[in-house]
Amino acid sequence: MHLRSIRERVIQTSSFELIGIGFVSPLYAFVAGTDMSESFTLITLISITILVWSPLFNTLFDYFDALSSGRVASERPGPLRMLHATLHEVCAIALTCPILIHVGGHSLLDALKFNLGLTLTYTAYTYIFHLIYDHLRPVRAESTDFQKPLNP
Repeated sequence: MHLRSIRERVIQTSSFELIGIGFVSPLYAFVAGTDMSESFTLITLISITILVWSPLFNTLFDYFDALSSGRVASERPGPLRMLHATLHEVCAIALTCPILIHVGGHSLLDALKFNLGLTLTYTAYTYIFHLIYDHLRPVRAESTDFQKPLNP
């Protein structure tokens, strides 16, 4: 199995976030009726929050799954994967709603609506970004940090 190197993951993640902020900030500014600097600040804060939250959440979920079941994350069954994804999004919304309320000046209901819109927008953006990224920067066997046979 060939995976992207750590260096390549840093490039991928940085590119994803910077392009995402550049793409989503004007959309948010237009929909929310704010100026670009406010929008850029808000979307950047949300992005940083998710960048910090995601690995922490995933590590904790993996830890408690392993503790309760004895399995590793790659052996997680489908229903538990759905729970993982759902909990991740619910927690992300819970973490970013206060940012939308306090920095964006939205009510709780509006913050939830914006969160839904951002989630849908970022879902589509994630698909398109990775499709293009994988085409422009395909995984190369010689550039990976980790290789493992498919059938050990």
